[in-house]
Amino acid sequence: MSLDKEGNNGTKNKKELFLENLADRQNEAKVVRRVVLVAAAALVLIIGIASLSIFLYINSALKPVEPNSKKEIVVDIPIGSSVSSISQTLEDKGMIKNARVFKYYVKFKNESDFMAGEYHMNPSMTFTQIIDSLKTGKIMQKPVFSITIPEGKQLDEIAAAIAKKTNQKESDIIKQLNNETFIQSMMNKYPDLLTTEIMAKDVKHPLEGYLFPATYSFYKKNPSLEEIVSVMLDKTVNVVQEYEVEIADQELSVHQFLTMSSLIEKEATKKADRNKIASVFYNRIKEKMPLQTDPTVLYAQGKHKAKVTYKDLEVDSPYNTYQNKGLPPGPIANAGVMSMEAALHPEKTDYLYFLASKDGKVYFSTTLEEHNKLKAKYISNN
Repeated sequence: MSLDKEGNNGTKNKKELFLENLADRQNEAKVVRRVVLVAAAALVLIIGIASLSIFLYINSALKPVEPNSKKEIVVDIPIGSSVSSISQTLEDKGMIKNARVFKYYVKFKNESDFMAGEYHMNPSMTFTQIIDSLKTGKIMQKPVFSITIPEGKQLDEIAAAIAKKTNQKESDIIKQLNNETFIQSMMNKYPDLLTTEIMAKDVKHPLEGYLFPATYSFYKKNPSLEEIVSVMLDKTVNVVQEYEVEIADQELSVHQFLTMSSLIEKEATKKADRNKIASVFYNRIKEKMPLQTDPTVLYAQGKHKAKVTYKDLEVDSPYNTYQNKGLPPGPIANAGVMSMEAALHPEKTDYLYFLASKDGKVYFSTTLEEHNKLKAKYISNN
């Protein structure tokens, strides 16, 4: 009897032990679940608080520093300033609360083309107002003077326009624009735009074609020529950057791109199809034919006139595209956006010739015979 009793007791103890262990494991699992839930809840709460804090911080940074302020703050944005330096300047001047937030806001909005100048602002301005001001050059004061450079103008004409608006002599401006030391300083400042190609032996004026046609406003009475030229080069950089991929796709250098654009600009009229003119130039290059474009002859002579004579075609110059194949050594004028886009997107044609009648209409042909017939009809008989 005692063995059975001990046996029964032993069996009972094992069952009880199993149940106790099972209960313990279940309790442990409940505790672990509670800990995990509490930890998860805490983590979510921390993330939520952090996110809210960041949101509130950024939201605050986006608001004007002093919404009701009427005081004037002078903010000087030097030529060539980056977004980072502009952001820091605005923070230092008390125009914005956080430079980093402003910088990322500008990048997120894909804003660019900020203009140098002395800005008169106030702390009540929003980010949008500040950006619009920096982009348009509105600085709460009238410019001292403005210089308008039309499309198709050459360096000597641009120099004359600068001289007319400043106290500088045209001859001195031309001299400095061709000065090697001055050009090298500009090349150092704009290495992606101004390459060694502009200093090639046959290039007439290193900066020809690089001063973008636009209206430029200045807020100092006597800005230096470097300041004036830098504003123009800034604009050219911004425009050319938009076409970087397409320029590479055409296997052109920036210098070649601006040269081709200048030829199209000088040949185009208001009624002309620039893309077709571009196709003629590219087709002739492909066929190893000289471009034979009259504006290059006039540029070689340094003349500005409406008509080219047979005697003009005899000028001995690397710019004379009647005597030399391919592109001239460099641009012969500045080009506008329409001509730049035509240089990158020539129409697909077989045209090898074109001519403009006196009324400005342009006629295209594929053979010399066709061209001569058109010439006799629209040029020779007029």
